[in-house]
Amino acid sequence: MLVLGIESSCDETGVALYDTERGLLAHQLHTQMAMHAEYGGVVPELASRDHIRRLVPLTRGCLEEANVQYADIDAVAFTQGPGLGGALLAGSSYANALAFSLNKPVIPVHHLEGHLLSPLLAEQQPEFPFIALLVSGGHSQFMAVRGIGDYTLLGESVDDAAGEAFDKTAKLLGLPYPGGAKLSQLAKLGSPDAFQFPRPMLHSDDLQMSFSGLKTAVLTAVQKVREEHNGEIPEQTRNDICRAFQDAVVDVLVAKAHKALLDTGFRTLVVAGGVGANWKLREALGRLKVQPKGKGRLKPAAETIDVYFPPMEYCTDNGAMIAFAGAMRLQNQQEAGKFNVKPRWPLTDIVRR
Repeated sequence: MLVLGIESSCDETGVALYDTERGLLAHQLHTQMAMHAEYGGVVPELASRDHIRRLVPLTRGCLEEANVQYADIDAVAFTQGPGLGGALLAGSSYANALAFSLNKPVIPVHHLEGHLLSPLLAEQQPEFPFIALLVSGGHSQFMAVRGIGDYTLLGESVDDAAGEAFDKTAKLLGLPYPGGAKLSQLAKLGSPDAFQFPRPMLHSDDLQMSFSGLKTAVLTAVQKVREEHNGEIPEQTRNDICRAFQDAVVDVLVAKAHKALLDTGFRTLVVAGGVGANWKLREALGRLKVQPKGKGRLKPAAETIDVYFPPMEYCTDNGAMIAFAGAMRLQNQQEAGKFNVKPRWPLTDIVRR
């Protein structure tokens, strides 16, 4: 089955073709980063209009890249939610109209399910069950994944998502939008001992997270630095703050990942979402081992964890993950979707078909 995937939940327009026998045949992506940079953040109306302009050319590009015709498409998958309402409507309208014209089924896909399953696009694929850490600009969640559509929410951020905290902190430091990736690069140049920021909820007896207080701690530090340097932030001081902030976020995510694995007994961790591209997080989780709790003085040996990341090109929003998730849903005989979008849509609403 050949599935066309459409992604338009926010500020990237993604189109891809996935074949259940031959794998990913083509994928093309247009980012609106430069357009929104002028405003310091995503402007929903501009995002929606740009999706409309990009969808047809990107689809044609994928067809040419894969050397297939519109008639060869067996189904059209699209991001139904969550995301920006107007942006979702642009993708949904196009997907439904195209599917109707081809007399093919249309498959609505949950944006986070696309991220969650994106590591399955890699050559080395995880096997079910596994713990999924979804870390992006809008979501930070731990999920127990037992199969396609079989997801259990274990914990999430009670305020800012990790990616959101990265971007907001970068803005506090005067870095251009979107600043999260730039902050991560500057952190490599920072000293690990120059600043110490809190690790909110690090020792809570659950898998909930919080990053808003960490952002406030950075704000306090930045204000103090500016007062001491006539409103400026010295270059090395900025690097040091980036390092301290990133270390704090990674420490929390790694500690919570350890607890999720320990609580469930799973020994496979899948990391997806834009923050999954962060070098420090990848490095720290790559060294992660689970230390089971022993009785008395006996301590069981630490157990090795299999950690999977999506290829770097699939960490951000993209059509490939939507095409793949749609193909998996189609194979599980999901019913055809309807012409609607869900800007707010908990992943836990998805059930096994």
